Formats: sequence, structure tokens, C-alpha cells
Amino acid sequence: MNVLRFPLLLAALAATAAFAAPIPATSTITAATVYGDRAVLTRAATALEVPAGVSEITFAHLPAALLDESVQVSAKGTTAASLLDIATRTVFVTAEPDARLKALDDQLLSLRREERVLNDQRAVLDSQWALLGNIEKASTTPVNAPGGATPPPRPSLDDYEKLLGFSAGQRARLNETAQKLEVSLTALTEKITALQSQINELRGKQPGRRASKTVTVRLSTSAAGKLDLTLSYGLPGASWTPAYDARLHSEKRQVQLDAFGLVRNATGEDWAHLVLTLSTARPGLGGAAPEISPWYVDVSRPITYGKLSSSSMAFDRAVGSAALRPKRPEPSSTLLGMDAGLSGGAEFEAALPPPPPTVDATFSIAGVETAATSASFKIATPVSLASDNTPQRVPLGSATLAAELQYQATPKLQETAYLAAYVQNRSELPFLAGALNVFLDDTFVAASRLATTMPGEKFTLHLGADEGLSIKRKIVSRFTEDTGFTTKSRRTTYDILVTVTNNKRTGERVVITDAVPVARDEKVIVKLLAPSERELLKPEDAAAQPPKTGIARDADGKLTWRLDLKPGEKRELPLRFSVEHPADLPVSGLE
Repeated sequence: MNVLRFPLLLAALAATAAFAAPIPATSTITAATVYGDRAVLTRAATALEVPAGVSEITFAHLPAALLDESVQVSAKGTTAASLLDIATRTVFVTAEPDARLKALDDQLLSLRREERVLNDQRAVLDSQWALLGNIEKASTTPVNAPGGATPPPRPSLDDYEKLLGFSAGQRARLNETAQKLEVSLTALTEKITALQSQINELRGKQPGRRASKTVTVRLSTSAAGKLDLTLSYGLPGASWTPAYDARLHSEKRQVQLDAFGLVRNATGEDWAHLVLTLSTARPGLGGAAPEISPWYVDVSRPITYGKLSSSSMAFDRAVGSAALRPKRPEPSSTLLGMDAGLSGGAEFEAALPPPPPTVDATFSIAGVETAATSASFKIATPVSLASDNTPQRVPLGSATLAAELQYQATPKLQETAYLAAYVQNRSELPFLAGALNVFLDDTFVAASRLATTMPGEKFTLHLGADEGLSIKRKIVSRFTEDTGFTTKSRRTTYDILVTVTNNKRTGERVVITDAVPVARDEKVIVKLLAPSERELLKPEDAAAQPPKTGIARDADGKLTWRLDLKPGEKRELPLRFSVEHPADLPVSGLE
């Protein structure tokens, strides 16, 4: 038996020796793809020396929030390698694995110790206040001598003066100390609050404090050699949203639209000089549309209960409310899921280009790549972004678009002209919905939002009030008279004049809107006297694109004047109408 076991033991030792010690991989993050609710990071470990046979390579100190199911590995090198398996495990540690968080935690611990010292000083101060009060009370309270003995003499006025001086001095000292202590505690509390907020912001959505993950890659090689390994994995805590700056150059009648990605990184890993990809794909929604359940309609039947305990009735109510409560969808950004045509994975690979040395910085757009459900914009300059959840803008591209300027005014409500620019997206860049800052030349005028605008679609920029156009609305007369011989009627005639003056040096298109009453009873008759019917545009002309100049009226009584005014031109727009109704009929809505 012993003779047989000896060769088996040697074989076991030889098999154990075949497995070399795990090889730690020194890796750096080279690329990141950011979605609306997560990021996929790519790490590279180069020139790893591996022996022939089976090897284990470990990537240690990865964020604890790493999504295990998202891990992928690829390898290439001087020797053929076969991937055997990938293992991910959580490693718990006694100290914070993130160096920045550990430094902040140490600062917070130091501040907490200072806070405890100040609180101890305040407790000592409170005891001194109590002792001083006891001294004052004992010094002024008469003492009864026991057994009929002679009581001690009462304090003299000099004794009271000394007591008052002692008490005043001690109270002044204690008050001064208390004020200094309160100032120190207030300042220390503000520091602790700010530091705690910074820690919470830096930690973000990382659930695994004092923990990290290690990914172990087991592979087999036919011969010893060098391998380059690429590890990719998903992490929560990163997001991005589109943002835009629209600058109207009024003289050129052009809009420069600069597109940005507002990126946040709270993954627990700093990104340094990596290739950043911003994707509009929504992995949290899954790959297929949800299936609808049957919608049943039935007769309502009352439910009767026998004698039930209060606990069972509470359980029934809880179960019923849970059954009727709709399922909450997965959290996701409403700005995602748009591509060049419908929806899907439009990707933006972006980086911040350095400005030229002698001219203004410009946005360079690489070639646009479009596919069936995606579009990508690639800029090769690397990006750095710390993991502190601070938003960072990275430029995606820029487009210069022709703008049709038009002034709009509703003088009945406000005698002010508002400038609007009508723009068609003639670029190949799909503008996803996002925040929009609007500039008129070099002046910031409004914060708005840009709706999703694909190539070829139109959008409007509202640029605020412009005093270069003067608009006045005046009620010239309002005349009421009774008419008819047998049947008395009452007629009210309004005479209104709108005056528009173009004080600018350029010709401008101005759109003025006003309204005439709309009768909701057949006994009330509204007649438009000016402008006359022959001055109004035909319905097909009023609906033409682009709209024609002239006067249009819709079914709701709204009148629209479209005017082209020359520099310095003044135009008067008369509006006259009458409202007639039986004299004994009360009418509401008249001004």
C-alpha cells in the first residue's frame, strides 16, 4: 500500500506545481463608454510574462460596485492563449480602498475629535456656571445654628460688595469663554458638514464602502511568452446629458450651435487621458419591447368578510394595495435612446481639443459615421475626469446654420417685440433633447431646452425682447348705440389702431397678433369692419410654407399681420369691429 501511495503523492505534487502563483496585473483605464445610467470601462495590462500551461492573472482593487455579469476579457501576445474562466470576488478591507475617500475620512475623524474636545470644554463650562450659582446662593442664604447656638454674623456690606465683584468677574470670564467656544463650534460644524457633503458626493452611488473587487482570469498558454490583456466591465455612477450653446450672429443671419456632453463620473475610479465615448443606448431597458397584458373588465362584486382579526385585515389591505400598485420602471434618462433615424445606440466619441494659440477656439467635427440605428462622432483627443461627480462639458461638435429672423408681438397683452430665429438642421449632427443656452451676438439672453432635432428638421430659438422695434396699441374709440324700431338692439363698435415702427438699420419681418370676439350665441353678431374681407389672405395662402405676407384670420378670431418693414418704416394697422345683440340680453366678455 505504501509503495502505491508514493507515486500518487509525487503525481499530486507535480500537478500542484503546474499551477503557478497568481500573476498581479498592473493595468490602466484606457477607454470609457458612458450611458445615461452607467459606464463601461476598459483596462489594459501590457507585456505580462506568462509561463507555459495554466496561469491566473488578477486585476485587484477594482470598485466594489462593478457589475459581475458585465466583465469581458480579451488577450493577444507572442504566444497562443485560451481563456478558461473569469472569476469575480468581493474583498473586504479594514480601510477605505479609495485613496481620496480615505484622506477625507481621516480629515473627518480629526474634525470629530476636535468637536469632542470643544463639547468637553462646554460641559466643563456648564459645571462652572452651576458652581458659581451655588456659591452665590450659599453666600446670601441665612444659616440657622443648631441647638440654640449663636448664629454666625450676617455678611456686611463690604462682604456683599466683594461677592458682587467676584460674581461679576467670574460671569464675565465665563461669558467670554462661552462666546469663543460657540464661535469655534459653529465654524467646526460648518467644516464637518462641508466635508461630509464632499465625501457623500465623491462616494456617489458606490454601495461597497470598505470593499473592493478582484477579477481573476484563468488562461492556458502553449508556451511561455508575453500577453496584452484587456478587461472591460460595467459600473453604475456615471451619466451624461446633452447640452447646447446657440449663438445668433444677427448681421450674418446665422446660428452657431455648439453641442456638448455633460458628463459625470462617480464610479470610484479617476479617468486620466482616456478615449471617452458617449452613447445614447439604454441598456437598462433591455433588448425587446415590453409585452402588454390582457385588459379585463368584469362586474364589480362586493367582498364580504367574516370576523377577522385586525392583523389579518391589515395583511389583506397590504396585499391588495401591492397587487394594484403599478410596477415602477427602471430609472433612466429621458434624453437617451435617440439615433439618426428612430432610437438606439448613437455614439459620440468626444474629447476636449486644445485652443489654437492665436485665434479663438473652434469645434472640430470628425467624419460622421451612420448605421441602421446609430451615428457616431469621433474626436481623438483624450479626456481626464475625476471621480467626484462634478459635471464636465466635453464638446461633441458644432454646426453653423442659416437663420430666418422674425419679430413677434401681441400688443394687446404687451407692447413689446420678441425676436425669434427659425433654423433648419442642415448638418449631419443629430441634436438630442437637452439644455440650451441662447446668446444674441455676445449677450446671454435666455436659458431654454432644445427638443430632439434630427438632420433636416426645424427648430426655433426664442431670443427675448428687442427695443429696436416700437409697437403701440391704442383704443381710438369704443361707441355703444341702440338700434332698431320694434326690436331694440345694442351695438358696440371698437376702433383700435396698432402702430409699428422699425427703428433698426435693417429690414425686418414682424408678426403682429390680435383678436376679435367670437360669438358663442346666435343672438350675438360680430362683424369685422377693418381690415376688410378682401384684404384677408385666402386659406391656402395663409397656410403656405413659407408664410406669405399679409393678414390672416382663423376660426378662433385671431388676426395675424405679417409685415416686411424697411429700415425706419412706420406702419399703422387699423382694427375695427362691432358686436351687436338684443338690448335686453346680458352679454359677458366685452371690454
